[in-house]
Amino acid sequence: MNLYDVIIIGIALAMDAFGITLGIGLNSSVNRQHKVKFLLSFAFFQFLFTYVGGSLGYLFDTYVTNIPSIAGGIIMGIVGILIMIDGFKEKENEILIKNSTCIILGISVSIDALVIGFTAFHHIQRNLLLCVNSILIGLITLFICTLGYFICRYIKKIKFVTTYANFFAGIALIFFGLEMIFF
Repeated sequence: MNLYDVIIIGIALAMDAFGITLGIGLNSSVNRQHKVKFLLSFAFFQFLFTYVGGSLGYLFDTYVTNIPSIAGGIIMGIVGILIMIDGFKEKENEILIKNSTCIILGISVSIDALVIGFTAFHHIQRNLLLCVNSILIGLITLFICTLGYFICRYIKKIKFVTTYANFFAGIALIFFGLEMIFF
């Protein structure tokens, strides 16, 4: 897997967090300190879950059985479809301002990173390369979510933006899954 693929995966994984960031950014009860907590939570859990998923995938691949690219591609496609479906669901407008909310949202938007780490990064034998790829995904999430807060100043139709953010993330994961299956 090359750097381009890692960047595309990072962008796709960050789209859930981006959609949530837009919802948080448009909520007038959220101050700057809370926004920073959400940013750090999203980036940290994207990094952590990608790393843990890649490590578990490598251990599973090494000691249990080999995970073929076809299965990984199918799983990525399913995750992409689930992200797209999630984008069409109604979201709650009210966000509680608690530290536990930051952690819960950070974990919930990063579950797909665990699956992607398990399927896409299971072949990485060097722990350092997995760590670098995971850090890059976390930084991409941090950048995209920070950009989301700035965009919140200019947008008014959050449902439209959230729907299409998840749609594009789902499409990217589906295409990457198809690439794994056929190439």
